Amino acid sequence: MSRLQNLPYELQQSFSNHSVLKVITGLNNFEQNLVKKVARSASVGGGDLLDIACCPQLVKAAIENSDLPVCVSSVQPEKFPEAIEAGASMIEIGNFDSFYPEGRLFSSEEVLSLTIQTRKLLPDVVLSVTVPHTLAFDQQSQLALDLVEVGADVIQTEGGTSSTPAKSGVMGLIEKASPTLASVYSISQSFEESGCKAPILCASGLSEITVPMALISGASGVGIGSAVNRLDNELEMIAMVKTLRESIFNTESFVKRLVPPIQ
Repeated sequence: MSRLQNLPYELQQSFSNHSVLKVITGLNNFEQNLVKKVARSASVGGGDLLDIACCPQLVKAAIENSDLPVCVSSVQPEKFPEAIEAGASMIEIGNFDSFYPEGRLFSSEEVLSLTIQTRKLLPDVVLSVTVPHTLAFDQQSQLALDLVEVGADVIQTEGGTSSTPAKSGVMGLIEKASPTLASVYSISQSFEESGCKAPILCASGLSEITVPMALISGASGVGIGSAVNRLDNELEMIAMVKTLRESIFNTESFVKRLVPPIQ
């Protein structure tokens, strides 16, 4: 039985329908007031999943302010069990974008090691693992397959914070998302060729303009961070989440014709 069946039914359906909308506050963001605002906004706006830093207090704050399942993100596996005990439904290794400005890179071997450690600690919890965008595309694809082999349930892509658009407007938004979109396409192609059924979440640098591109490229859903959490107030956050949900809804029927549901 797939561990994805341990998730709340509504989130399972969103994975199956390739329509997951995950709202992210950030792996290194421990600001409780922001987490509360984003949690409320994601819930009201139509999100499916809230992704926050791995901290029991933040998990409790998120649950108190939202009816959405919570995913906690970290690169320290030993921190996950406490967050699960606090009520988190899902765990994630990555994403790694916040580490790159410090010169901290993650190799395939390190990500695999973190995944194996995490799976030993929590054998039954749904685990998402980010593939570092600093790897070449063929290495990303191979790592994604290897991660599923050692216990990852969901693969996530990244790259937006390292992208420097040369244009403004729509062109700039597409340029911003290009690294994570390219990763999704490459990994989804390798999954199709190998028969791997693990869902892929496309995250980092996305906007309402590029969400449809992510889904058409093979993603089962998207992770949205700064497009929501950088906004000034909850009304703006709610409006953005609703816009993103509408973008997914408008793309969903088309994607269903291209990609069969996950079993």
